[in-house]
Amino acid sequence: MTAIADHDAYIAAAAEPFRPSLTHLRTLLRAALPEAEEVVAYDMPGFRIDGTIVAGYAAFTRQCGLYLLPGAISRHSEEIAAAGFKATKTGITFTPRSRIPDELVQQLARASRDDARA
Repeated sequence: MTAIADHDAYIAAAAEPFRPSLTHLRTLLRAALPEAEEVVAYDMPGFRIDGTIVAGYAAFTRQCGLYLLPGAISRHSEEIAAAGFKATKTGITFTPRSRIPDELVQQLARASRDDARA
């Protein structure tokens, strides 16, 4: 398996139906985390601040995922559920037909950044 070099390559290698969602998610995360460095870690695109991956995303066979530090997910669990999503300790999965609301993505990213700085 070839290592993915950057976010652009990851998105280009994803299945076509997922590319618009991944591109949109990347744009939202960039806006919420302007000070973050874009990296690829654990074969996923991510955003690193002060050595910590504070947000990442991925595409799978049938869904996409948004990954954050656990505190961000737990503090926003009610908003996640109200938006109709289920979360694990560090992630939320979604399909291109049911994207996570933009404002929620940005709130989660900022909360994850704040956790990394605490």
